[in-house]
Amino acid sequence: MLKTFTQKVRAVVARIPRGEVRSYGEVAKLAGNKNGARAVGSIMRANHDPNFPCHRVICSNGKVGGFNLGKEEKIRKLRSEGAKISGDKII
Repeated sequence: MLKTFTQKVRAVVARIPRGEVRSYGEVAKLAGNKNGARAVGSIMRANHDPNFPCHRVICSNGKVGGFNLGKEEKIRKLRSEGAKISGDKII
């Protein structure tokens, strides 16, 4: 059975370990579409499953980017998993 791009993206994101992040572009490339960073953002924005780690997907410049529960919540979740953040950027 062939997986859709959304299914591939969700599988990639589900494998990101706690305390680690991947950029939207990295996720897109791992899911088979090197030019699909914006699509990954749309897929993550549509997620409403609190157990799915969409907060581990960030911008390519290291900034945490958006989150459907707000940027501060994304930062809180990342810090609780051990990510190092200064301002709104992963360090």
